[in-house]
Amino acid sequence: MSTFWSWFVAILTIANLIGCYWLIKWATKPRSGEAAEGDVTGHTWDGDLQEFNNPLPRWWLWLFYITLIFAFLYMALYPGSGIYKGSFGWSQTGQYEAEMSKAEQTYGPIFAKFAKQDIPTLANDPQARQIGQRLFINYCSTCHGSDAGGAPGFPNLTDNDWLYGNKAEDIENSILNGRTGVMPAMGGALGEQGVKEVTAYVISLSGRNADTALASSGKTKFEAMCAACHHASGTGNTLIGAPNLTDKTWLYGGSAGIIAKTIRDGRTGSMPPHRNFLGEDKAHVLAGYIYSLRNAQ
Repeated sequence: MSTFWSWFVAILTIANLIGCYWLIKWATKPRSGEAAEGDVTGHTWDGDLQEFNNPLPRWWLWLFYITLIFAFLYMALYPGSGIYKGSFGWSQTGQYEAEMSKAEQTYGPIFAKFAKQDIPTLANDPQARQIGQRLFINYCSTCHGSDAGGAPGFPNLTDNDWLYGNKAEDIENSILNGRTGVMPAMGGALGEQGVKEVTAYVISLSGRNADTALASSGKTKFEAMCAACHHASGTGNTLIGAPNLTDKTWLYGGSAGIIAKTIRDGRTGSMPPHRNFLGEDKAHVLAGYIYSLRNAQ
């Protein structure tokens, strides 16, 4: 927070507390000539309902004062005023780091033990899989689903179709360093007719029925503009995350309309890196769990 806003918060907070105190004193101050009992308005409702000028109960009034005292004490002990950090020196960052340090002392040795084992071994260790599953549910299920079945744009991790390879080190590398996949928009270069032709050819690569004439024309365009990433055979390239187009696994959907949209407008996918967040030991256990999911279907 900047110096200006720190002072702004401090002055506003203290002014409000002083204002609350002044309001209580002003409202409870006796006034000369003011009736202390009897109907002070001269109006009577429902036969006998009258308005009196009785003071607040003392216990209730002291609750207001206690609240103000608590507020000043809180600002003296904790960073509640903006400019003063409090005599306790408490901060969210400090508390987080203390809790993480305590957790590391408790769980660090467990993850260090698993770090000495290779990923295939972890995949067959029930305890390691259980820990890895908890990590997955906490950090990965939002995108990949609690069952790791994926969603449009987020890969299914239970089959054996992997954009960047299904080796143990490939999976761990994806977790640690993340991935960024880009399919450039080809609509401008191909034109709408070219998009239809390449779509037909891509559909034919997976063994589905497609318009023969369109697919024939699309093959030439595919080899000229798409083979650099997907290979002339359409089998993809795991080094750059270019998907295999000859199977029936589609990240965004395999209908003609969705394939055409992908070709025309392109796609951008991002898997965030978890190295700094999880650390290498936890990522290693998580990779073991994900490795165990292969061919789970």
